[in-house]
Amino acid sequence: EYRQVMVCAKTGEGVEQLKEILAAMAPNEGDMRPLVGDLIDPSDLVVLVVPIDSAAPKGRLILPQQQVIRDIIDGDSTAIVVREAQLKTTLARLAEPPAMVITDSQVFSFVDRETPKDIPLTSFSILMARYKGFLQMSVRGVSAMKTLKNGDIVLIAEGCTHHRQCEDIGTVKIPRWLRETTGKKIKIETASGREFPEDLSKYALVIHCGGCMLNAREMQTRMQRVVAQGIPVTNYGVLIAYMKGILKRSLSVFEDITELSEIETG
Repeated sequence: EYRQVMVCAKTGEGVEQLKEILAAMAPNEGDMRPLVGDLIDPSDLVVLVVPIDSAAPKGRLILPQQQVIRDIIDGDSTAIVVREAQLKTTLARLAEPPAMVITDSQVFSFVDRETPKDIPLTSFSILMARYKGFLQMSVRGVSAMKTLKNGDIVLIAEGCTHHRQCEDIGTVKIPRWLRETTGKKIKIETASGREFPEDLSKYALVIHCGGCMLNAREMQTRMQRVVAQGIPVTNYGVLIAYMKGILKRSLSVFEDITELSEIETG
């Protein structure tokens, strides 16, 4: 059904009506796939690993953690939240294994070692990438890390403008892990909030956060810009899992993504 509205830029006539029509045509973000609810069954138990360090916000959980907990509860499942040091003890105390363990990507390696291999494992960042619609793109782009050369410029982008701590994931930890893993002298540039560059041609790789502070349309616009300019892009969680050699395991919870994980590092 088509609707017509007369709009005058000079007088402003019809502008508000046009906005209402456009808003009604926009996809409803409430219709997006669940964060984790479609991967678990009612009454399942899910263990969430939440590190509390200098980079963690005081007195609260970060938004992806809050959203995953809410999604689990909405699905009539149970969430148990632990710090990484309590994970092994918590798993041992359970009468049966959890349906899944979801961890902050910063402690991926530790959680991988502490979680039995028959328990599915993924991260908040990877779930968020799927929720925002760019997980497959992130998996396809992550292998570009192996081809980085001395002097290459990597863009690390975040959708928020949080106060950065001494061990900030985007400005400290990922740059350090990248240089350690590749052995290359890589130049790092960062962008936060709305500061996503129009021209990406100078970058060898774009690494983006989960995008929890960006709506689906904003995230899609960024990804379209990256693809249009032929720049490989990946996500925090995917990159960290790849560098730590556990990408295949972290993607095994997604039936439609598993085949892409063959690019996993040794």
